[in-house]
Amino acid sequence: MISAILVTRNNEIDLAFALAPLVSAAVEGVLREVIVVDDGSRDATLAVADAAGCKIIRGAGREALIEAAEVAKSDWILFLSPLSVLDPGWHGEVMSFIDRAILSGKGRQAAAAFRLGRAEPGFRARFAEWTAAFRSRVFAAPYEEQGLLIPRSLYRAIGGHRALPAMADVDLARRIGRRRLTLLRSRATVRGVADRSGGFGRSLRNAACLALFVLRVPPALIGRLAA
Repeated sequence: MISAILVTRNNEIDLAFALAPLVSAAVEGVLREVIVVDDGSRDATLAVADAAGCKIIRGAGREALIEAAEVAKSDWILFLSPLSVLDPGWHGEVMSFIDRAILSGKGRQAAAAFRLGRAEPGFRARFAEWTAAFRSRVFAAPYEEQGLLIPRSLYRAIGGHRALPAMADVDLARRIGRRRLTLLRSRATVRGVADRSGGFGRSLRNAACLALFVLRVPPALIGRLAA
């Protein structure tokens, strides 16, 4: 029913954690396959992917993602970040979402993202979760770490990922549109945020980039800010 696609680069530990919640979905027949798109890892990422039975595509950027979507065997694609760990039982909610979409006649026009979770305690983490939910609902701009569930036919129809210097994930979500994008209750919890996020300055840059994107500033200029 679902093919999961993860883009990796030196994520051996991250990938092991990200794959763990997918096992039960595979056992129950919900998850048909996992495709790892690897951008030149030099650690044991590919060994982890191979041991887990993942299909491996070597490449980077738009072409590799579109190739992965084309070789996927399922009608629904789940793009995931190796930095995120899905809630236990996530596949039950995903199947309910897919079933409702098909029964309503909108099975090819519905997409979904998970709620963002942060592993660390404290106000900053809870505020980050709230702002991610706000972005998703108001601007149809979930973070890459929230994942994206989309019918392969819809992914093709809107042109898939585009070769942008910045915010390609936001661009894809906004082409899907707020009316077609649902925020699920299940979370995708990001590991090691404090070590990777770049702090408050990075958060400000992300907010500024989103604002510029909404105002239709050319992606090339946004890419300079995000760099």
